[in-house]
Amino acid sequence: MISCWAANPRSLLLCVTAFATLVASIASIEGNWTEKHEAGRCAVRGGCGKKSFFGGELPCPDNGLAKEPGEDTRKKLVAICGEGWDTGDICCDEGQIDALSSNLKRAESIISSCPACKENFFNLFCTFTCSPDQSLFVNITNQQKASTGKQIVTELDTLWSDGYGKGFYDSCKDVKFGATGGKAMDFIGGGAKNYTTFLKFLGDTKPFGSPFQINFPRPATEEFEGMRAVDAKPKACNDTDTAFRCACIDCLGSCPELSKVTEQQYCHVGNLPCLSFAVIIVYAVFLSLLVTAVSGHVAYQKHAQRQSERLQLLQDAASSDDEDEVDMVHNAGIIDRPYRNYKLNNICDRAFNVLGRTCATYPLITIAASVLVVAILSIGWMDFAVETDPVRLWVSPTSAAAREKELFDENFGPFYRAEQAFVVNDTHSAGPGPVLSYETLSWWFGVEERVQQNLSPQTHLTLSDVCFNPTGEACVIQSLTGYFGGSFSSVDPDNWRKDLVHCTEQPGAQECLPGFQQPLSRDIVLGGYKDDDVLSAEAMITTWVVNNHPEGSVGEARAMDWEKGLQEVLKEAQEEAKAMGLRISFSTERSLEEELNESTNTDAKIVVISYVIMFLYASLALGSTTLSVRSILHNPANALVASKFTLGVIGIVIVLMSVSASVGLFSACGIKVTLIIAEVIPFLVLAVGVDNIFLIVHEFERVNISSPDEEVEGRIAKALGRMGPSILLSASTETIAFALGAAVGMPAVRNFAVYAAGAVLINALLQITMFVSVLALNQKRVESSRMDCFPFLKVKGADVGSAHGAGAYGYDDEGPLQKFIRKVYAPALLDRKVKVAIVVIFLGLFTACLALIPKVALGLDQRIAFPQGSYLIPYFNDLDTYFNTGPPVYFVVEGLDVREREHQQELCARYSTCHSYSLTNVLEQESKRPNVSYISGSTASWLDDYFTWLNPTNEACCVEHGNTCFKERDPPWDPSLSGMPEGEEFIHYLTKWLHSPTNKDCPFGGAAPYSTALVIDPSTQPPSIPVSHFRTSHIPLRSQSDFISAYASARRIADTVSEDQGIKVFPYSKFYIFFDQYSSIIHLTGTLIGSTLAIIFVLSSALLGSIATGLVVTLTVAMIVADIVGTMALFGVSLNAISLVNLVISVGIGVEFCAHIARAFQFPSKSVMEKAKGKYRGRDLRAWTALTNVGGSVFSGITVTKFLGVFVLAFTRSKIFEIYYFRIWLALVVLAALHALVFLPVALSLVGGEGYVDPESDGSLEEDLAARRYRALLPEEDYDSDDY
Repeated sequence: MISCWAANPRSLLLCVTAFATLVASIASIEGNWTEKHEAGRCAVRGGCGKKSFFGGELPCPDNGLAKEPGEDTRKKLVAICGEGWDTGDICCDEGQIDALSSNLKRAESIISSCPACKENFFNLFCTFTCSPDQSLFVNITNQQKASTGKQIVTELDTLWSDGYGKGFYDSCKDVKFGATGGKAMDFIGGGAKNYTTFLKFLGDTKPFGSPFQINFPRPATEEFEGMRAVDAKPKACNDTDTAFRCACIDCLGSCPELSKVTEQQYCHVGNLPCLSFAVIIVYAVFLSLLVTAVSGHVAYQKHAQRQSERLQLLQDAASSDDEDEVDMVHNAGIIDRPYRNYKLNNICDRAFNVLGRTCATYPLITIAASVLVVAILSIGWMDFAVETDPVRLWVSPTSAAAREKELFDENFGPFYRAEQAFVVNDTHSAGPGPVLSYETLSWWFGVEERVQQNLSPQTHLTLSDVCFNPTGEACVIQSLTGYFGGSFSSVDPDNWRKDLVHCTEQPGAQECLPGFQQPLSRDIVLGGYKDDDVLSAEAMITTWVVNNHPEGSVGEARAMDWEKGLQEVLKEAQEEAKAMGLRISFSTERSLEEELNESTNTDAKIVVISYVIMFLYASLALGSTTLSVRSILHNPANALVASKFTLGVIGIVIVLMSVSASVGLFSACGIKVTLIIAEVIPFLVLAVGVDNIFLIVHEFERVNISSPDEEVEGRIAKALGRMGPSILLSASTETIAFALGAAVGMPAVRNFAVYAAGAVLINALLQITMFVSVLALNQKRVESSRMDCFPFLKVKGADVGSAHGAGAYGYDDEGPLQKFIRKVYAPALLDRKVKVAIVVIFLGLFTACLALIPKVALGLDQRIAFPQGSYLIPYFNDLDTYFNTGPPVYFVVEGLDVREREHQQELCARYSTCHSYSLTNVLEQESKRPNVSYISGSTASWLDDYFTWLNPTNEACCVEHGNTCFKERDPPWDPSLSGMPEGEEFIHYLTKWLHSPTNKDCPFGGAAPYSTALVIDPSTQPPSIPVSHFRTSHIPLRSQSDFISAYASARRIADTVSEDQGIKVFPYSKFYIFFDQYSSIIHLTGTLIGSTLAIIFVLSSALLGSIATGLVVTLTVAMIVADIVGTMALFGVSLNAISLVNLVISVGIGVEFCAHIARAFQFPSKSVMEKAKGKYRGRDLRAWTALTNVGGSVFSGITVTKFLGVFVLAFTRSKIFEIYYFRIWLALVVLAALHALVFLPVALSLVGGEGYVDPESDGSLEEDLAARRYRALLPEEDYDSDDY
C-alpha cells in the first residue's frame, strides 16, 4: 500500500491521481457520466447487457471517438436511415442498427402514410443513435452494473431544439391510424397534446418502448455546459418537396380549401325576423288609419250635431209626425230580409227534405241498414294492426331516408345495441362534486364484474355470449376500468390518480389499452370535468356494446333477454349508489320501447276518462235542450217524457259507429292504425258529430213550435232540409281538407288524414240517416207520453193534452243559453264601438301570433314521451350534460367499381394520387370545421387501411405462402397507387384482408373493424363491391336543432361529393331516420294548411253562394290556425308530425265552429229574424239572427263538450299529452270558440255577402198562424220588451 504522506514525489503523484479518479467517479454518480462533449465524440455505443432477464439490451457508456463502420454495417444504416448516412464516422455498432431497424419498422407501420412524419421520426432516432457528434447533445445521467458485470446506461439527457420538437410534433399530430379513425399520435405519442409531452412519451421507459429512460430537457430553460441542442430543420407535413408531402387526411396544410358553406340566412330587422317586423308594421298602419277614421267620424258627428241644434232654434217647436215615422222605421227592419233564392241551396234543401222524410217514414229499415253497413265495414277489424315502429311512423316508405336505412341494414346489418350507465355525484345539497374515489372505483369494478357474470333470466346468457367482440379476446366495454385492465387488483391505492391521469392523457399507451385493444378517449368514460382536470369529473360513464340482429330474430330475442338481466343488476346498483351518496342512471336498447309503451298505457286511461265525460255531458245536455225548470216544477212527469238522454246516447253511439266503420274500412285496405289515430280521431269526430246532433235537435224543436200539427215525418223533413246543407258544408269541407293529408308521405300524418276523412264522412252520413230515424221514433215516443230510456212505460201524468205548440210536453222554445244570446250577448256584440274593439283585438292577436311563427322550433325531445318518473328521463339528462362524444355517421358508397384505379382515387386519401376532393379527403376537411359540418374525428377508410395492410414494410400483415405480399412485386407497392392491385387481384387480397385479425404485430387487419364495412358480390366475375361505407362521427349533439342541423349537413356533404366525383354517396346514422321529416316539414305544413284553406274557400263560397262570406270564413279559420301556431311558440311546443296533425285538426275544428254560423248568416231563419223587431238592419240583422239561431248549439255542442274533455287531460302523467294535446287542444277550443262566436259574427256584419231566402223559412199560412199563436203564449218580458 502506498502512503500518500511519504516524502517520495512519485508516491504523492500516484495519490493525487487516485484522488482525481475518485472525484471523477463521485461526479459521475451525481449525473455527469459523459465527461467530454465535443464534435466527433460519442456518449453511448454498443450493448452491454440487461437490467434483468426480461429486460431489453441497454447501451454501454462510451465517451470515445466516432468510428468508421464496416461495409455491411454501413449498408444496414443507409437502408434504415437514408442516403445521408452513406459516409462518415458513426457512434453505433451493427447490433444497435439492427435494434434501431426493428423498432423503427414497428413505428413505420403506424406513420408510413405521412412521409414527413416518418422522416422526422427516423431522423431523430437515427441521429440520437448513430450521430458522430453524439456527445454534443447526449449526456448520461445514470448507469448501473449489468448481470454481465459491465456498466449499462439506464438514463440520459438528449438536447433537441424547440423548433425541431415542435416541427416534429406538428408533422405527426394529425396522422391517422387504423380502423378506429384514431390518431397515430395516440400510439406513438400516447395521445400527446404538445411536443414536450410527445418527446416525453418517446423517452419514457416502457415494457414495449424505450428500455432505458431518455429525457428531453428544454435547452432554453437549463444550462448544459459544453452541449448544444440538435437544431435540424424538420420536414413539414405540407412540405414543398412532394417526396415528403403528406396527404390531406394526415395534414391540414396539404388540403385544398373547401367551398364556403353559406348557412341559411333568415331575414332580420334588428333582432326581429322580417315576418314579425312586417306584420307589426302593417298592424300599426292599420291602427293609425283606424284611429284617423274614427277621429274624423267623431268630429263630423259633433259638427253635424251643432248644425242640427242651430236649425232647431230657427224652427217652430210644434210637434210633427217624425216620432211616428221613427216607429215605422224601427219596425221596418224586415225590409232587409233577403228575398233572393240560391239555386244550389234550394237543390240541397229539397234533397235533404226528401232524405229526412224517407228516413222518418222508414226508421227501422234505415236504422237496420245503417247498422248493417257499419257492421260490414267493421269486419275489417280482423285486419286491425297498430303501427308502433317509429321508423314506419315518421318516414315515408318511399322516401330516400327509408330506402337508405333499408339498404344499410340489409348490407351491413343492424347497428350495435348500446347499453349505457352514468354514475354521478350530484345528490348533495352543495351541488355536484367529483365522483372519483378509491372506494367508488372498488364498488364500480364490482358492479361491472356482476354485469359480466350475470345470467339472463330466460336463456341464461352472459355478456360474452352477446357482446361485440372484434378481437375475439375481449368484449367492447368502454369504461375507465379499461385503463386498469378491467381488474381492480391493478388499481394502486396510492397511485391510482396518477395512473388515471396518465391514461387519459396517453390512451394509446400499452399499459392503458383495454382488453379489446383500442384506445379509450376520456370523453367516452368521464364527464363533467373542468379545465382538463379529469380527477374533478362528476360522472363515470360505462357503455357495453352488444351485437344487434334483424328484428324478430332469435339473436335479437337473446340480446333483449340479456338486457333484461342487465336492468335488474343496474337497479340493484342504483340502491347501492344511494347509500354511497351517488346516483346511477342507465338505459338499455330495449328501454325506450318499454317506457313508451308504459306511457301509452298511462295515457289510455286518461283518454278513456276524457271521452266518457264528453259522452255523459253530450247526452245530458242534449236531453235538456228545451226542458225548462219552470215546466218541471209545473209538472215533474213532463221531464220523464221530454228528456232526450236516450237520443243523446244514440248520437254518441253513432260517433263510435263511424269511428269503428272507418277503422274497419281502412284496416281492410292495409292502412295501419297509429297511436295518434287512436287518441285523436274520437276527439275529432265527437267534436264534429255532437255539434251536428245539437243543431238537428234544436232545429227540430223549432219546427215543432212552428208546425205543431204537421206529421212527424214532415217536421223531420223540414228540420233536416234546413240543417242538412249546413252539415253538408262542414262535413264536405272537413272531409276534403283531411283527404288532402292523404297525399302526404309521412305515414303518421297520412294515416291520420285517411282515418279522419273516413270517420267524419261516415259520421255525417249516419247523422242524416240513422240519427234522423231515431229522432223521428223519439218524437213519436214523446207524443205518446212514453218514458225516456224505458219507452214501454207510459207516463200518465204527463201534460200531453195541449196543442203541439208552445208549452206542449213541458217544452220551451228556448233554453237559458239561447235567451242569453238573444237578449244580452248578440245585442252587446253588434254594438258599433264593440265591433271596432273586437276587430282591433282579434287582428292584434292575429298579428302577434304571426310574429311568433318564426319562434316555433322543430323537433320532438324524446324525454317528453316518457311518463313522469321514468328512469330514462335522468339518463337523457345525464347524456346531454356529461357525454361529450357524438353519434357515428357512415357515408355509404353504392354502385361504384372500386376495383378500378380511377374509382379508388375517388375514395382514398392517404396516397399522393388520391383526388383532392375524394370522399375521405372531404370528410377530413369537414371535420376541421365542426361548427358548420357537425363532423368530428377521423374517418375510418377501409380502402386506405387495406392498401396500408399491403405495404411490404408491415411484414407481419399480408403474408402469402410464407412470404410478405408485394415484397418482390413488380410494379412494387407505391404511395402513388401505381403498384396497387386492381380487378381480380384487388378482390383476392381484399378477401384475405377481411379475414386478417388485428393484433400487436399487425394493427391493420380488416376482420374486426371492416368485416361489415363492405359487401363482396360473388355473382359477378370477378366479384364486385356494390356497396361499402366510410365511418366518422358527429360532434356531441345536445339539442333537437343540433340533430336536425347535423342531418342536413351530412346530406350536404354527401350531395357535394356525389356531384363533384360523379359517384353515389348517402349518409347514414341511427338517428337520421327520425329527423328526416324536418327537412321538409315546414314546406309540408305550409302546403297542407294552404291547400286546406283553399278548399275551404272554394267549397264555402260555392255552398254559401257568396265569395265574400266564403272569404270571411276562410280568413277566420286561417286566424285560428295562425293563433294556434303562435300559441305553440308561447307554450314551447315544437313543430313535428304530432303538432302537424294538431294543425290539421285545427282546420277541421275551425270549419266546424264557423260553418254553421256562416250558413245561418247567409240563409237566415225568417222566424228568428222577426224576433229582432226591426232593431237591426242589413248584415247586422243577419249576424244577430245567426247567433240567436245556432250560437247556442255551437257553444254547448262543441265548446263545452271539448272543454270538459280537454280539461281531464290536465291530469295525465305523460308530458307529451300535457304539451301536445292538453295545451294545444285547450288553446284550440278557446280560440276557435272565440273566433266563431265573437269575431266571425262581427266580420260578417261588416263585410259578409248578400243573403238568400231560406226555403224552409218560407212557410205556409198554417205555419205563420202557429208562430203567431206561439208568440201570443210568450210572456211579455220574453218577447215584447223595449230591449228590441
